[in-house]
Amino acid sequence: MKYIDEYRSPDLVRGLLDAVAILAAGIGRDVSLMEICGTHTHAVGRYGLRRLLPGTLRLVSGPGCPVCVTSIGDVDRALHLAGLPGVTFATFGDMLRVPGTGGENLARLRAAGKDVRVIASPADAVRFAEENPARQVVLLGIGFETTAPTVAAAVLRARERGVGNLSVFSAHKTVPQAIRALIADRSLNIDGFLCPGHVSVITGVEAYRMIPQAGRAAAITGFEPADIAEGVLLLLRQIADGRFEVAIQYARGVKAQGNARAREVMAEVFEPGDAEWRGLGVIPGSGLRIRREFEAFDALRRFTLPEIRSAEFRGCRCGDVLRGVMSPDQCGLFGEACTPASPLGPCMVSGEGTCAAYYKYERGL
Repeated sequence: MKYIDEYRSPDLVRGLLDAVAILAAGIGRDVSLMEICGTHTHAVGRYGLRRLLPGTLRLVSGPGCPVCVTSIGDVDRALHLAGLPGVTFATFGDMLRVPGTGGENLARLRAAGKDVRVIASPADAVRFAEENPARQVVLLGIGFETTAPTVAAAVLRARERGVGNLSVFSAHKTVPQAIRALIADRSLNIDGFLCPGHVSVITGVEAYRMIPQAGRAAAITGFEPADIAEGVLLLLRQIADGRFEVAIQYARGVKAQGNARAREVMAEVFEPGDAEWRGLGVIPGSGLRIRREFEAFDALRRFTLPEIRSAEFRGCRCGDVLRGVMSPDQCGLFGEACTPASPLGPCMVSGEGTCAAYYKYERGL
């Protein structure tokens, strides 16, 4: 298949789902699968796949939205940095409306006159810093292995061009350690994972070796309905056979070895560090902090931050949604106090958020 429409063929998807139903029946027990990507979550909702699966098969959403997993402590630190005099704060658009403690967000700071800018690429922040040497430009680095190389490249570019007024607040996270935490959580009992296609373009299969080693199924999966249906089928085949591996369903986008050059750039600027995930807590080694050699570009070293007492909005269950222990419609705020127009938690804010996907596609079903 060469074109998108082919991956949305009703006949193809129906055939794959029929095979899923036969395999699920043969396994003879309930099976829980988790998708680790916000784009997967939205595709599942958009194409109504969840309700087309057999009743013994549970497909839950995991911590795959980069905005949603950013801890409220990091959101509060970002708000503090953005509010400093002389600072231009550069961020991707999804972060604008994520509330910190007390409900403040970057959009409101911008409306109040702070210089908060939405960028399309980290290179935009470098360019702005070059053109405005009197400003301190702080780039918010969020996301997983997909975006971290581009931020690292921006730091290397800034150093090469002698840009001294750019720094990065790195809130990046890496996926494998989060999956380890999910596997270790006995309350979840996940049988298999639909691994994220975008992240896997960088990591390749090696990042997921611990999944089959733990006796769970893994399939790197694309984002069209046929991709997801086939990814589920590959997981069920492993579970039925009791032979686990990291399958690549998304072969048109992912190579087994990933993108070595992108990993080299990322490793040149960043090193593993502990990171706090919303819903999962602090996971050792799951963050990316700036190496000492690049400390001049580290916003947390350049600026002195006060101690900030962060607290989640009362009643918000985004953390439980991100762990897969509850669905969005089980949250008392969902669809009433918390909507896309007036979000109280990041899962309703982000375009990749689970709550936003449920609200748009699966509410009331």
